[in-house]
Amino acid sequence: MTFEQLVFYVLAGIAVISSLMMISVNNPVKAALWLVLAFIATAGVWITAQAEFLGIVLILVYAGAVMVLFLFVVMMLDINLVKLKEGFTRYLPIGVMAALAIFAMMYMVLGPSHFGLEKTGLPVTHAADYSNTAALGVELYTVHAYAFILAAVLLLVGIVAAIALTIRRRPPHEVLYQDIDKQVKVQAKDRFRMVKMESTKQPAAKKVEEDE
Repeated sequence: MTFEQLVFYVLAGIAVISSLMMISVNNPVKAALWLVLAFIATAGVWITAQAEFLGIVLILVYAGAVMVLFLFVVMMLDINLVKLKEGFTRYLPIGVMAALAIFAMMYMVLGPSHFGLEKTGLPVTHAADYSNTAALGVELYTVHAYAFILAAVLLLVGIVAAIALTIRRRPPHEVLYQDIDKQVKVQAKDRFRMVKMESTKQPAAKKVEEDE
């Protein structure tokens, strides 16, 4: 086993374990952190395959900006963790069966008999002055320009959907909302009122009788 293969198996194992932890934990914040680890391990696999640009973009964009946005949405949605824990054991067998079926189909399509080294051969090695960014940019903005624009539109739709979810309002009896406009317009006379009352003094004899 070569050093490159050892690095690949280590990074692939980390990606698989972190992916399983991501879908098994109940806390959405912890799930997001496990997903970040899966992104980093996958980026390492891409870097070993001489796709440095894709690996760096995966870390900067997905593990950085996208995950921060995901955590922001999770915090704004106020997810009830108690409800997330309900039904996990009941639906676990169905989830395991679905996962095994998906893995079986992936193995039949992407297995060694179709994409092994005997079929595809070793990756093409490039010189030190080879630029992944330039090669990817030429393909992206010429051959796949329409697909790139479509992906940008889909990302825009996802951003709009995330904003729409964060501004949803819950019933007033569940949460109190702060109205900044009303707070700014409020005046002292609306919150405080002086009441004038005549002072009264209880007679001394009557006070003694009440004390007794």
